This record gives sequence, structure tokens and C-alpha cells, in this order.
Amino acid sequence: MGFSFPWPMSQGEWMAWISAVVTLVFGLALFLAPGLCFRLLRLQPRPEKPAAIAEGRGRMAGFYLGVGLCCVLLAQPLLYMALGFSWLFTAFGRMLSMMSDRAGTPFNWISLVVELVLATLALLFAFGFVA
Repeated sequence: MGFSFPWPMSQGEWMAWISAVVTLVFGLALFLAPGLCFRLLRLQPRPEKPAAIAEGRGRMAGFYLGVGLCCVLLAQPLLYMALGFSWLFTAFGRMLSMMSDRAGTPFNWISLVVELVLATLALLFAFGFVA
């Protein structure tokens, strides 16, 4: 039994695939350069707590890499749905923080738009709105 790479064939598949690839790229960046990514995300680990970098590399990068890679390699609508809902809840958490923590910075607004776009790309295909 051979494995063939499931290349996207329709517009909807391309949209979901792009969301998965962007997620995968975010995961690779966090995995390979967590310090740089933390600076870009405006997070600063304390020098006396080097385990914070391990959280970025393990928890954050691991999730992005795992979900993104599964979507790219298996191309199943339910996986794209999981990816879309993950980005949607990420956006919801950011909105909640912007409202309750007064974190309405330009960075958070731009991040919110990116997260909503990534969620929409995956969910439109997963729910069959775009074939």
C-alpha cells in the first residue's frame, strides 16, 4: 500500500490547505526559533525561567505542527474542521482578552483578523460552503 500526497483539487480544498500550511509554518517557526517568535508575539520569558522557552517549543509549536501536518497529509474535512475551530477559539480568546483586559492594541487587532481568516478558510471547506 503506497502513500500519495493529497494535493488540493478544488477551490475549497485550496482554502483549507492554505490555512493548514500557514498553521504548519507558525509551528515550525515556534519550534525552531521560539525566542524570536516570542519577541514577535511580544512575550518575554524571564531569564530565571528557561522553561518558558520549552512551553513555546513544546505546547505551542507542538499543537500547530500536529494539527497542521495532519491536515496537510490527510486532507480530511473533519481535520479541517478541527483546525478551523481551533483558530476560531483562538480568536475568541483574543477578543475576550481585548474586552476584559483592555488589550485592544493594533497588534491584537491584526492578530484577530489573521486568526479569523485562517478559521474561515478551513471552516468554509469543512462545512461544504465552498466545494
